[in-house]
Amino acid sequence: MSTEASKKAFQEAQSLIPGGVNSPVRAFKSVGGTPIFITEGEGAYLKDVDGNRYVDYVQSWGPLIFGHRDESIETAVINAVKHGLSFGAPTEAETELAKLVVSFFDSIDKVRFVSSGTEAVMSAIRLARGFTGRDDIVKFTGCYHGHSDALLVEAGSGAATFGNPSSPGVPADFTKHTLLAEYNNIESVKKCFADSSDIACVIIEPIAGNMGLVPADKEFLHELREICDANGSLLIFDEVMSGFRGTINGAESITGVKPDIVTLGKVIGGGMPVGAFGARAEIMAQLSPDGPVYQAGTLSGNPVAMAAGLAALTKLKQNARVMNVLNERATRLVEGMKKEAEACGITMQVDTRGSMFGFFFNDKPVKNFADACRSDAELFAKFHAAMLEEGFYFACSLYETGFISTATTDEMIEDTIKASAKVFKTITNG
Repeated sequence: MSTEASKKAFQEAQSLIPGGVNSPVRAFKSVGGTPIFITEGEGAYLKDVDGNRYVDYVQSWGPLIFGHRDESIETAVINAVKHGLSFGAPTEAETELAKLVVSFFDSIDKVRFVSSGTEAVMSAIRLARGFTGRDDIVKFTGCYHGHSDALLVEAGSGAATFGNPSSPGVPADFTKHTLLAEYNNIESVKKCFADSSDIACVIIEPIAGNMGLVPADKEFLHELREICDANGSLLIFDEVMSGFRGTINGAESITGVKPDIVTLGKVIGGGMPVGAFGARAEIMAQLSPDGPVYQAGTLSGNPVAMAAGLAALTKLKQNARVMNVLNERATRLVEGMKKEAEACGITMQVDTRGSMFGFFFNDKPVKNFADACRSDAELFAKFHAAMLEEGFYFACSLYETGFISTATTDEMIEDTIKASAKVFKTITNG
């Protein structure tokens, strides 16, 4: 397989764009090699500038639940574009999409659309602080909530503590109100509340997808809900990635834990840039122009993004049972690869939630970020490169989640498993 055109494109990009990419993970730093430059997507496939074709298990990092260039979404976008790209004024499409989003979530009465997941989370935390009149927040190591200053915090030893910035350019003063806890460890949360009586909210990915796929334990989430209630703090579920991917009705529908605020993105835009946050009416009433908590955006509720999202969620609601099919295929994929790996003496940990899947080259189950970091990164890099050569495009980091689309066929799943068997044999035989 030749990738000469991608190599040339990457060299040119590096001369004009920092690192040659507009989002760091795309640079292939953790897996080595040259990032593949894409020319088009069609269904479950990607095609690169060299003419190579790949079965795509990234699907734009989640939004494309119906695959690339879904006809109904594409038609909706084209029709919307014919009426204008942006108005900076209200449209009925915003209300229709809001009505649809609210219909899926018991915890949401009202929703505000923004342009990205980062913006959704940033605004949700501001709203939580405004509603409670408190300053501190609790987040979990390994959970990524966008690149806003207060959330770019590293954990150090992993013990609950006040956070330090994990990126230059973020003043320590911006993160001094961010406390860190360990995922799936309720004692670390209790320590945060023991350290501060000023906690506005706890934010968590109930189905973590940014340390690999690591779902939160139900018991842990129930205890988290109890702690928040006992201390008058809000619980925020960040479902920017897992919303409409892990389950159609949100993590609350499979865990029995109802959050105070939910953040969304990806699928609700059908592939267009979008984000949203929603909550019960009492909380949302604090948001401007009804209340004092300010949030605004020129492109919020963009008509093209709303059209794409409306088409995607309408189709999903009409075909709700498809989630069972996607989960069956995701499970068959990772269980099949695990079997082939074990036949070669390689230990894998695998999991799925809806159309999301994850795997670790790890001897023990992964319950938190520290566990994930003990996975074999070198083996993952070899696997990624070899599978790419075989024509299968997996996420270019062991800390990312994979996605199945409705365009991913049973035959593709079987072909992927067969290719993984070949790759594992090659790796173990040197």
